[in-house]
Amino acid sequence: MARIIGAVACSHTPTIGFAFDKNKQQDPVWAPIFEAFAPVRRWLDEQKPDVLFFIYNDHVTSFFFDHYSAFTLGVGEQHAVADEGGGARDLPALAGHPKLAQHIGRSLVADEFDMSFFQDRALDHGVFSPLSLLCPHEPAWSTPVIPLQVGVLQSPVPSARHQVHGERAGFNNTAWDAQFLDLIENDPVRLTEMTQAELATLGGAEGAEVIMWLVMRGALSANIRKTHQSYYLPSMTGIATAVYENLASPPIAGEAERHRRHVEAQLAGVEKLDGTYPFTLETSVRAYRLNRFLHAMTQPEHRARFLTDEETSFDAAGLTPQERDLVRQRDWRGLIHYGVIFFMLEKLGAVVGVSNLHIYAAMRGQTLEAFQQTRNAPGALYSVAGKDAAPQSWDASTQATTN
Repeated sequence: MARIIGAVACSHTPTIGFAFDKNKQQDPVWAPIFEAFAPVRRWLDEQKPDVLFFIYNDHVTSFFFDHYSAFTLGVGEQHAVADEGGGARDLPALAGHPKLAQHIGRSLVADEFDMSFFQDRALDHGVFSPLSLLCPHEPAWSTPVIPLQVGVLQSPVPSARHQVHGERAGFNNTAWDAQFLDLIENDPVRLTEMTQAELATLGGAEGAEVIMWLVMRGALSANIRKTHQSYYLPSMTGIATAVYENLASPPIAGEAERHRRHVEAQLAGVEKLDGTYPFTLETSVRAYRLNRFLHAMTQPEHRARFLTDEETSFDAAGLTPQERDLVRQRDWRGLIHYGVIFFMLEKLGAVVGVSNLHIYAAMRGQTLEAFQQTRNAPGALYSVAGKDAAPQSWDASTQATTN
C-alpha cells in the first residue's frame, strides 16, 4: 500500500528553468530562486520518496484544443522533455511508474472522476522547470514521476493567481499570495468555494492554475505540518515554495482492503468469462508500441510503407520479434492475447484486404463458413476500408484459421 508522506508546493514559471540553464545561481537577481528551492531539495533528499506524483498543467505544448481534457493522468513508462518552440531543454527523460499510476487511475474512476490517460506525450516547463531544481538528474533522474495534467487554460476549467495575457498582463497581488499560502495550509475548504472570477480578481486570469495546489492539498490529510515556505517576485509572477508533511494516521482495520474491492468492483468476475480480455490500463501500457504501430494504419504514408516493405516499417517502429511475428502471420487471436485492442485489428484487416468476418472467425478458431452459419446474413462481409483501399478480394470459400 502506497503512503503519501508529504507534499511540495512550488511555482512552475519558465523563469526557474531559465535561471538553472543559464547558471544564474550566484547572480543576485536570480539567486533567491535557488535559495527558495534548496530546503525543498534537502527535504526530498532526506525523505527519499519512491515516486513523485506531479500535478501540473501543460501550456498548450503537448495538449492542444483539438482534444482538451480536465484531468489526464500519465500512465506510461517514460516522459520526454517537450520542445516548447526553441528546442527541448538539455534534460533526460523521466521514468514513469505505470503500476502505481494504473492503481491511482482505477481508484479515481471508481470514485467517479472522469479521467483521461496519456502515454507518449512530452512534458513541458510545468514539470521540468521546478523539477530541475528539486531532484538530481545526471545521468538520470533520481525518482520516477507520475504526472497529472490539469486542463486550466480553456474555460470551463475544473473548479477549485497571476495574469500573463491582455492589458492586465503582469498584474500581481502579493497580499493575496500571502493570504492564499495561509489558507492552503490552514483552511483549504474556503479556497475551493471561490469562483474563477474571484480568483482572477485577486490574482489574475491565470489564477485558475491554483487548482493544482488544491489537488495537492486535497490528497493530504486534514492534519499537516508546514516545514518550509518562501516567496519571491523576480519578474512576471511570484515564485513560492512550501513543504507540507502529511500527518495522516495509517489505515485502520479493513480500510485498505475495502478500497481495493471498491476499485475492482466493475471488473470483478470478468476473468471467469472465457475468451474475454478487457483492455485495461495495464494492457494499454504493455502493448502500447504495437497498438500505436497498428493505429498508424490510419495514415496514408504509414500504410504505403507497410504494404511496400513490412520489415522496414517494423524496424522504424522498433517492434520486438514477437510483435513482428504476430503481424507477419496475421495472427488475429494471438494479437488479442498480446494486448492489441480489436479496433486495431480491423484497421490492419482493412489495409491487407481481410474482412472483419474473417477476423471474427479466426479469433473463434473457426472457418469463415462455420462462423457465417451462426449469422442471419451469412454472406455479409465488410470492413472499415475506405475509398483509397485496394480491392478487397474476399473469397467466401477461403478458410480463416487461427495459429
